[in-house]
Amino acid sequence: MAVAGQEHSLAAGDRATVRQFDPASGRWVLKERSLSFKAPWEDPDLKPKVVPFEEKLEAGTIVVDTGKRRLFHVRGDGTAVRYGIGVGREGFSWRGRERVSRKAKWPDWRPPAEMIRREAREGRQLPSVIHGGPENPLGARALYLGQTLYRIHGTNQPWTIGRAVSSGCIRMTNEDISALFDQVTLGTMVIVR
Repeated sequence: MAVAGQEHSLAAGDRATVRQFDPASGRWVLKERSLSFKAPWEDPDLKPKVVPFEEKLEAGTIVVDTGKRRLFHVRGDGTAVRYGIGVGREGFSWRGRERVSRKAKWPDWRPPAEMIRREAREGRQLPSVIHGGPENPLGARALYLGQTLYRIHGTNQPWTIGRAVSSGCIRMTNEDISALFDQVTLGTMVIVR
């Protein structure tokens, strides 16, 4: 068994005891989990796939379709790699254009003050920081968008992919964000619709 916090030595298939927020109880709980990056569903529409993409955009551009809950990484040859994503829940979705301003592996998560206050009103207490690792809500990788609080990031809750559940960030499976992360450079345009 791996120990949470030793994320650099973790490998897919290892098991770790992780702290995870349980929305039903409103508390953080410890669970033993497999660290496998494989998605727990069988829906082929949520898995990465090369699809036709006729919009004329520069190769490398990322297009997020929040309504369809899909992310497209434009290849520049009339196709894009389509990924299933999780998006902002009602009242937290947004639209716009930003550029990737930072990339991070196993990033720390610092909930914004407004999120901490909002969750406290619901009887849930968020920590001020969760260090990078398998229990971190940002998952294995994060692409920071401009000067906003929004990111495209992995998740330790892969069952949320295909749903509108976040506070505005775009979620991908850890496997998918790791693949995208390696192909994206700083300054990449991200279009959120």
